[in-house]
Amino acid sequence: MNKLLKAVMISAGVLVSATAVAADYPTKNIRLVVPFGAGGGTDAVGRTLANSAKDVLGQNISIMNRTGGAGAVGMSFGAQQRADGYTLTVVTREITSLPQMGLMRHSADDFRLIRMVNLDPAVVLVAADSPYNSINDLIADAKKEPGKVKFASTAAPNFYLMALEQDQDIKLNAIPYNGASEAIPAVLGNHTDVTMVTPGEAIAQLRSGQLKALGVMSEKRIAFIEDVPTLKEQGVDVVTGTWRGIGAPKNTPDHIIEKLGAAFDKAMASEEFKSFMATGAMSIHNLNAEEFTKFVYEDTQALGSLIN
Repeated sequence: MNKLLKAVMISAGVLVSATAVAADYPTKNIRLVVPFGAGGGTDAVGRTLANSAKDVLGQNISIMNRTGGAGAVGMSFGAQQRADGYTLTVVTREITSLPQMGLMRHSADDFRLIRMVNLDPAVVLVAADSPYNSINDLIADAKKEPGKVKFASTAAPNFYLMALEQDQDIKLNAIPYNGASEAIPAVLGNHTDVTMVTPGEAIAQLRSGQLKALGVMSEKRIAFIEDVPTLKEQGVDVVTGTWRGIGAPKNTPDHIIEKLGAAFDKAMASEEFKSFMATGAMSIHNLNAEEFTKFVYEDTQALGSLIN
């Protein structure tokens, strides 16, 4: 056998082998790292999406909760795993903010972003008996007496608050709480005047009439609270919120990213997932790999203007 023929045959064998690997993936269980604790919103979205996607992929997707550092621990862990498609990570907006604050060693550049799954605006909330009936009522009071309005902050720093303060040149008295589960009771108990969370985090209190929404920080009104005007409708040009998506280590091959993307598309279109998201007042926002990567880059730039 001459050398040329042998080389051609070896190359053909390699191509066949690579094609077989691409066709076979996945051949074992997949692990999905969730960078927040079990029972929270990110965990619930991750688990439901995994359950909907496993039938499409033909393999179980197990959840690994790896918490700490406001998401930094879990996302950094996910970024360092083998790029073979068997460890994926739920990436959240913190991947754009924490690295810029020096609080996370890895960044979005350490992932191949597969799909955005969820995008929810923040909503400005006060107690039902609050004297504030619009966002402009609150802004006027904050301008009159800087630091008077007490804000129940679900994170430090709070980018929802920073966006409003920067746009309106106001200063609220931010009081730190551990997430929406503590901030909402602080408002209901009149320990603070206002908070900003996603609609799903406060939908029960909004529907029961315990909380009043002054405005939603989105481009357009949202289905779950259609009677609540946007801040833009009220002359306040602030659009902000939070998002979740799925990523894989940055060197993951194209064929794996494409197969996972198609599977997550089907999972997000499933009745199980759509019903879960609607019940929790969370919006499905499916962006493909290219769109999601562009979105994250632009969001990183936008948060950078607040941080730096």
